[in-house]
Amino acid sequence: MSQPSPIDPANSAASAPAGSVPADAESDPPFAPDLSIGSSSTTPYEDYVQADVLTHLQHPLSDDPGEMVFLVTTQVMELWFTVIVHEWRTAAEALRRDDLTVARDALRRSTYELEALNAAWKPLARLTPAQFNAYRSALGEGSGFQSAMYRRMEFLLGEKSASMLVPHRGAPRELAELEKALQEPSLWDEVLGLLARRGYPVPEAVLRRDPALRYEPDPGVEAVWAEIYDGPQESDLVRLGEALTDVAELVWRWRNDHLVATRRAMGAKMGTGGSAGVAWLEKRARKNVFPELWTARSHV
Repeated sequence: MSQPSPIDPANSAASAPAGSVPADAESDPPFAPDLSIGSSSTTPYEDYVQADVLTHLQHPLSDDPGEMVFLVTTQVMELWFTVIVHEWRTAAEALRRDDLTVARDALRRSTYELEALNAAWKPLARLTPAQFNAYRSALGEGSGFQSAMYRRMEFLLGEKSASMLVPHRGAPRELAELEKALQEPSLWDEVLGLLARRGYPVPEAVLRRDPALRYEPDPGVEAVWAEIYDGPQESDLVRLGEALTDVAELVWRWRNDHLVATRRAMGAKMGTGGSAGVAWLEKRARKNVFPELWTARSHV
């Protein structure tokens, strides 16, 4: 009887040295990745992305399979909140040093991220009341308005309120970050500061306002933006205004998508965490982000 060839596929796995990777059609050079990388412990990918941490953060509290969808979708939203806060802080810091290129780049990136954030509603946007009720009790007193990272987004948009720090009194790190964000100028404050440095007549009362208070629209700021939009359309300030308008529109769409998803899932019932549910979301959806950018268009 003839002996098997040393390169016989049927014999290759048995004869391969311990710890080596058997060759096959998918792993043959030149197409194969180096499968030995990371074999001693974890992989470089895992070290960088921390995927094992992310994929083991889900702990459903009910037996309903829909809760896993709700939980993962909410966690994905939190990650998008985090990167959008990073972009807007980058833009605010760039505006402070009059670097419009870096600011516009960060704002543009944030629009792509906002689109991805808004798309995250899709798995939840068709929930019937019965489907939502199947795991709603697992939320307990939890509610989206308690999200510290979402609150930082709102603060950057000028929606400041010291009362919104109250839910975070038991989390020292989150509370410290929110207290700092409350006292810092918003993205819109930095925009108005830049316009003033460019010689536009931004009202002194607006420039000297307490940044810890909610921003209120001002007719003087509206007039400044009307002047800018009535000027050369290729100007860097018109381009900045349009980048900010893109952000504002997508935030408005986020709020409306949230409203519609909530209305479909629970109607006008009281929201979790003691919120007014749909009534509260309707009020939020009516508010314009960067309001004078919208009203100034009526005067151009």
